[in-house]
Order: sequence, then structure tokens, then C-alpha cells
Amino acid sequence: MTETHRIPLAGVIGSPIAHSRSPLLHGHWLRVYGIKGYYIPMDVAPEALAEVLIALPKAGFVGVNITIPHKEAVLALADVVTDRAALIGAANTLIFRPDGRIHADNTDGYGFIANLRQNAPSWNPAVGPAAVLGAGGAARAVIASLLEVGAPEIRLANRTRARAESLRHEFGARIVVHDWAQAGNMLEDATTVVNTSSLGMQGKPEFRVPLDALSPKAVVTDLVYAPLRTRLLEEAGAIGCTTVDGLGMLLHQAAPGFERWFGIRPEVDQATRDAVLAG
Repeated sequence: MTETHRIPLAGVIGSPIAHSRSPLLHGHWLRVYGIKGYYIPMDVAPEALAEVLIALPKAGFVGVNITIPHKEAVLALADVVTDRAALIGAANTLIFRPDGRIHADNTDGYGFIANLRQNAPSWNPAVGPAAVLGAGGAARAVIASLLEVGAPEIRLANRTRARAESLRHEFGARIVVHDWAQAGNMLEDATTVVNTSSLGMQGKPEFRVPLDALSPKAVVTDLVYAPLRTRLLEEAGAIGCTTVDGLGMLLHQAAPGFERWFGIRPEVDQATRDAVLAG
């Protein structure tokens, strides 16, 4: 078999990785589009990351997704880093070029926006403030993307205020930091509300920010997708808000990488959701 006929391989690198739904997702798309390729989960320790990345292209890999705890570390290992990956300070998608160079990108912000546009078609981020809960890596991607699509103000609260202040320093004057104890107050007249924290996730503390000030006109989304309908989404829905679960972000952020690796832009549809949820 010649070099041009090698079966394309991709995968996801993290530690731990057994919980990842990305193999279900990409496996579904490979079957749907009849592509003779594979997507493999790989548990790689931080000290082995550089060695593994160097070896993978030689084994037929065309790229990989990167998840916790490697999303920041891979920036230093990549040969080319996109502007958005540099701005966010993390990469989740690597493309291995034929010349051996590693191209690092971050599609989390794209996935976040695409999920909202698909599932809340009337959403207009420019009409009012956004409220973001949490200041970790996911928040960086969300903030960068909200600024890009025209959110006039982003109110930010984190259990550790210093982390929120750090993001305000990096992203500028449109970020307004609030104390975590007052997080409920920053929801007043917010048109977009985003939970980027792990609160409400299975095995994590409950989401207990009061929603009394939340407008029924707000679009509320939770990056947590296990459970799919979090307490935040249930309570916001009862108020009358448009709610968007976090699974769509996972699906949409994966599409650009799949296209770069396998040559087809996959559709994020109900069948895709069902395939991932069935796993």
C-alpha cells in the first residue's frame, strides 16, 4: 500500500479520556459519510505528550483533538498557532501537515456560537449584556467568541474572583467582574446567560446561583451536558427563557477538525445527537 492510500487516523488525547464522547461522535460521522478512517481515544500523561505528538504523524495520524489537561501545553509544542487559539490560550484541535508541522487551533468558541445559532435562531448577542459564570478555560473561549459577535458587555463572576479579574485584564473594558456572592444580581437585563463552570455536572456541586433577576427574554445555555437538562436549564425554562443545552457545543466544535482531517464537512443534526447520547 502506497503512502497516498494510508487509512487516515485521528483521535483525542487527554488524561483521563475514557469518559470522552468524541469517539462516538467522530465514529458516527465516519460511518455516515463512508470514510475508511478511525478515531481513537488516547490516554497520554503530560510528561509523554511531546513524544507522542511527534510519533503520531508517522503512524498515519492526520490530526487529533486535545482535552484536559493538555489544552494549554500543546501551544508550546505546535509549529503554527491560530490567532484565536493564541487569544484563548489553549488549543483543542491539531492538524498534522504533510511536511510534519503541527497546526494548533481552538474551535470551542465556534462550537459555542454555532450551538446557540442552531438552537436559538432568534438569539441576537448584540442587543444586551451577557452574563458568564466561571472563569476557567471554557470561559476564555466563550468570552472571546461573545466579544467577536458583538456582545456590548460581559458580566463575569467566578468563585475565585482573581481568576475573573485576570480575564478582564486580558480581554478588556467590556468585561465587568462581579463577586460570586452577587452573581444572581448580574443576571438582571442580561440577554445571554452562560454557565461555563462545572457546577451542576454529575458528581459536582449543584448550581445554586439565584435566578430571581433573570428575564424570560434571556437565552440561557449551560456548557455542562451530563446531565443534559441541568438545574440551571430547568429553572430558566420554567421562567420562560429560551434554553440551550451544552451537547451542541461539543458537536459543533468537532466539525471543523473532522473536515480538516477527513475532507468532508459533517452535518450536526438530530441523528448526530442521538448517536452521541446512545453511547
